[in-house]
Amino acid sequence: MKFKAQDKQNQLIENITVSHLVIGVDIAQEVHVARAVSFRGIALGAPLEFENHREGFRLFERWVQDLLKTHNMSSIIVGMEPTGHYWFSLARWLVEQGIEAVLVNPHLVKKNKENRDNTPSKSDRKDALVIADMIKNGYYSPVRFHPEAYEELRILMANRETVTKRLNSAVNQIHRWVDIVFPELRESSKSLPAPVQSQHSDSFLCPATSVN
Repeated sequence: MKFKAQDKQNQLIENITVSHLVIGVDIAQEVHVARAVSFRGIALGAPLEFENHREGFRLFERWVQDLLKTHNMSSIIVGMEPTGHYWFSLARWLVEQGIEAVLVNPHLVKKNKENRDNTPSKSDRKDALVIADMIKNGYYSPVRFHPEAYEELRILMANRETVTKRLNSAVNQIHRWVDIVFPELRESSKSLPAPVQSQHSDSFLCPATSVN
């Protein structure tokens, strides 16, 4: 198993050639930070801060093209951490432009912070550089977006799970209040829904809590 994993990483490393501009992007809600390195890990150009919308992406594109021209490179690979949902827009835009987009493991990013300056300090510019280093070392995986029908089905399943949890919580609250206020109701009525086993007892309301 380890041998196969090493083979896969070797293939990812070999994918990075001398003509590659390797870019790491530290993802944020509004403003991303990008750093570029060569296949050897040499930092290229100045860091770039760009906003998370199309105009910001165009600024990023111009920055990339300037670096390609300056350093006589022809290929691009851009990596980022899958932080929340903030990376979706940039990743989709990169795919639309035909630019190779990859993801790095946030846990490994944290472990590799000391590789650059022997300190665990954190900054957006340093994190972007660490991400770029991880990419040229083969610690990345391709971005793959599922078909629209699959994405819609996944959203529906997530919504169903949320609604089911809320329904189960409401049923258990009803049983709690019946036990507290009118326990005889169980004998006189069989219309109560069956209680649901809950893993979170704190989801129940205490008697002093009002129900909105």
